Amino acid sequence: MAAVQIHPQKIDGRWQSGCALDLHTTSSIPIGPNEHGHMQFQTVRPPIAELLYQLKYRGDQTAVSVIVETAAAFLAPHRQKFDLIIPVPPSTPRTIQPVIVLANGIGASARLPVLNCITTTRSATQLKGVTDPEQRNKLLEGLFAVDAMHTTGKKILLFDDLFRSGSTMNAITDVLMNQGKSASVYALTITKTRSNQ
Repeated sequence: MAAVQIHPQKIDGRWQSGCALDLHTTSSIPIGPNEHGHMQFQTVRPPIAELLYQLKYRGDQTAVSVIVETAAAFLAPHRQKFDLIIPVPPSTPRTIQPVIVLANGIGASARLPVLNCITTTRSATQLKGVTDPEQRNKLLEGLFAVDAMHTTGKKILLFDDLFRSGSTMNAITDVLMNQGKSASVYALTITKTRSNQ
């Protein structure tokens, strides 16, 4: 399957440079509550964000190849900047973890090794839904660890499927640069939210 058109978005953080392939949504308009009283939204997503939504929330595995091909094509001109891809550990338990599946696919396509070498020192599920930056940072403190044996002197591409506030990726970047003694960290995500909440 062919790659889809993307509109790369710069993502700022403690990494050297970072990019999301596109926005997570282009618009989201409230259309009224459903029968349970929950507000419903008419959401418009860029093509790559729609594919990611189908994969993450509808379990549609057919979306993987197009996302992978699009990301690999985007990375191709920058391939020499990286020694390996490290995915952000998933925070929500799922049978199939989109971030891992996509990282492995992108790694295979770009001929970059993928290493799941970031470990969590405790459960990360409590991060979901915490939007207060200070509270998030407290929850992230000491959460991640890495074995420097895998990362010393390496140029790393840190990968996640969605960029919101960047606090998790910042915390992992710190661990990679300090504890992991990496040479450099770059960041790539599939989508980026319009606000950083």
